[in-house]
Amino acid sequence: MISPCGFPSLPYTMTPNQSPVLQRPPAEVLYGEELARLRAADRLPRPPGWQLSMPAVRRFILGEGEAAAKIVCAPGLIERALVTLASNRALLLVGEPGTAKSLLSELLAAAISGCSTLTIQGSAATTEDQIKYGWNYALLLNEGPSPQALVPSPLYRAMQAGQLVRFEEITRCPPEVQDGLLSILSERLLMVPELSGEGGTLFAAPGFNLIATANTRDRGVNEMSAALKRRFSFETLFPIRDYEQEFELVRAEVGRLLARDQVPVLPPDEVLEVLVTVFRELRDGVGRDGAAGERLSTVVSTAEAVSVAYSVALRGYYLRGDGGEPGDIVEALAGAAAKDNAEDGKKLRRYMEHRAGKRQGAHWQAFYAARHRLPE
Repeated sequence: MISPCGFPSLPYTMTPNQSPVLQRPPAEVLYGEELARLRAADRLPRPPGWQLSMPAVRRFILGEGEAAAKIVCAPGLIERALVTLASNRALLLVGEPGTAKSLLSELLAAAISGCSTLTIQGSAATTEDQIKYGWNYALLLNEGPSPQALVPSPLYRAMQAGQLVRFEEITRCPPEVQDGLLSILSERLLMVPELSGEGGTLFAAPGFNLIATANTRDRGVNEMSAALKRRFSFETLFPIRDYEQEFELVRAEVGRLLARDQVPVLPPDEVLEVLVTVFRELRDGVGRDGAAGERLSTVVSTAEAVSVAYSVALRGYYLRGDGGEPGDIVEALAGAAAKDNAEDGKKLRRYMEHRAGKRQGAHWQAFYAARHRLPE
């Protein structure tokens, strides 16, 4: 089976004898079979250009029946996002780093359009040409402006095909580049003044819309012009509040990553308990017992917790043949949590002394005993 992006669909799970074709498959490939089942069973009305109805997309993302949950967030947020994408407004997902903004935009695009790879990566170097279209300069010099010489951007292709385009970190782009979207989002057309006739105007096909993400730590969302803000509906994603939900998500994601790499071990639950607890307390500045503590200035998100748990399991498997131990978490925390911030390093050491050292259980004591592995 071929996805609308041209990728062969893969099964969600792989047997130990199978090798993954891609290191990081897009969602429409990773969940290809699940999406195909949902499309086959979906009898509800669909917005123009959509591959699934809104209830089916919600079921795919939040989990229901055979569909596994892929993200932890409020159902109301998903429903509001779906209604926005079916309307004439674009969607802007805002939140702290690691709150799964990009994952949610990918899942929405995969379920609605069957393609999540039409993506623009925003940065200070992003130009308006990269957002709209460019030119094959060899053809341009040889035959002048022509449809054959035009190089379509992901946004151009999304308008042609009636699909969703993703704009990652839109607020990292200069304001004048952001405002290049104004007429596209308002009039649903893109002008190509270099081409004459019908080729000079691209009208968006049904199903086209835009999902953007913005990082609140960059404070860049305030740089959007008022005119551009009016063309977006804003939805804020927050860190996972419930410990059990975060624990289960970290365990499931680590299991998926290890299965992809054909690593036949999982981190013990005791190791994941330490990891998730430490990350939550350093992120919130509040212990599980309600006692106040110190917060790190760096990102201590669920996504970072998954990455550390994955590293712990790889370290244990390839160096010792096990699934990781509490002391391995200490090795990873310096690079994942403290990074190069000296103050955060001090906070981490104080946390080890004043909180971890007082916890009961052999796994917590093993974690505390490894505190010497933190760099001075």
